[in-house]
Amino acid sequence: MSTVLQIVPRIPGGIDGVGDYALTIAKKLREKFGYDTVFATFKTSSGETAGDFEVLSLDHLLDQSSRKYDHVLLHYVNYGFQKRGIPLRLLSILRQLRSRHRGRLVTIFHELYASGSPWTSAFWLQPLQIHLAKSVGRLSDECIVSSGNFLSELKRMVPDAHVELHPVPSGLGEPSLSPNQIADRDPNRWAIFGGTALVERSLQSLRSLLHRIPDSIAPKILFVMGGEDNPVARSLLRDLVRHGTNSSWRANIESDYRPRIAAADASEILKICSFGWFNYFHRPDIETSVILKSSAFASACAHGVIPIFPHRGSAISIDNDRLPGPFFVELDRCEIPNAQDRANIAADIYGWYQRHASSESLVQGVVKMLALAAVR
Repeated sequence: MSTVLQIVPRIPGGIDGVGDYALTIAKKLREKFGYDTVFATFKTSSGETAGDFEVLSLDHLLDQSSRKYDHVLLHYVNYGFQKRGIPLRLLSILRQLRSRHRGRLVTIFHELYASGSPWTSAFWLQPLQIHLAKSVGRLSDECIVSSGNFLSELKRMVPDAHVELHPVPSGLGEPSLSPNQIADRDPNRWAIFGGTALVERSLQSLRSLLHRIPDSIAPKILFVMGGEDNPVARSLLRDLVRHGTNSSWRANIESDYRPRIAAADASEILKICSFGWFNYFHRPDIETSVILKSSAFASACAHGVIPIFPHRGSAISIDNDRLPGPFFVELDRCEIPNAQDRANIAADIYGWYQRHASSESLVQGVVKMLALAAVR
């Protein structure tokens, strides 16, 4: 069986955006095209696997001269590979892989570089991060980005790069849902889900803005899923459920906290939820389309769950087809679907995902870039 080497920041597993993405590609390449996948990461120990896929150490990858890979698929997350966002060791490995293997290198840019204020390390390290991203782009035969602003920026950085846009797909499955399955949901059933940091930020912001959500759709049942078991998240959730924003307000929220939940179980829960709360952005001035790199956001859309943000946002559109929203709750303003409009808006979001962000669309793009042939 031919093999694709997927280079990832960490071993795929749990609700982990990049890991979910990589596993989705691996499974579909095997099922539909007969290509096996081997993962490689710096963060692994001997004998670890990702599902039933082999995992190798990037540190020792080049020592295994007998191993051959038909193609290489890199998931570029600079801070995932190095804590300051300057993965020089990764670049060295890529250059050696290019010299040893004749197959194609496709890079999926989940990040390009960081930005920040002059008093942050991101500000001072940005030139080196840009240099590294340019180097990876030039080494690659093809590149994939998840949003239009990423595409424009990468083309500015590497004008000769071949770049295609494919939003990140759901990491929690893509259920086939009828209009009735989307419509017949409790509007007071909400979810917060994603990685550890996203869950914590989202709980913090929901606690401060909960009183601004209309009673007809306010959370009465709140599922919190994903990431590691986090004492801070548990404390925030207890406070949210017990007090709301003060000791007398909305004390009757039921909560269900499930860190490290299996993807299939999370999917079943999302099928009965109406809204998802996302405090994704560290700064509210970032274009909302950047969230198309989030598998948690994609999972909401794939399940007909309406994403809600704690701040205003900008329109998301692909090929002049606009995703409904963005919907938000702020202290002085609230733009969120009411109970009567929820079902139609959720169905429109679900339909948009099927047209533009499904894993099938992504994998077909990867297959084209790797010039793979379907199994006969």
